[in-house]
Amino acid sequence: MTGDGTYVATVDRIEEGLAVCLLEDDDEVVCERHVEEEELPDDCGEGAVLELTLRDGRIEELEFDPERTRRRRERTQSRFDRLSRRPDEDGD
Repeated sequence: MTGDGTYVATVDRIEEGLAVCLLEDDDEVVCERHVEEEELPDDCGEGAVLELTLRDGRIEELEFDPERTRRRRERTQSRFDRLSRRPDEDGD
């Protein structure tokens, strides 16, 4: 059970109108919560990073963090680009 507080959450996927949000604490996923897709803030979709506040075990607030979302997407793309290079492209 995740305690009350504010967490970083990533929209992992949206299935049948439910967004599966992975909640993090110190950069580790601690649980997942399901949110009705229409309850997500505007401009949110898969991969969006949110600030999620829990009170009494319920989601009290969801706030989209566009800057953190942009940085995560850039880091992920950079990792993918590095992994997709052939070894001879790195000068090895």
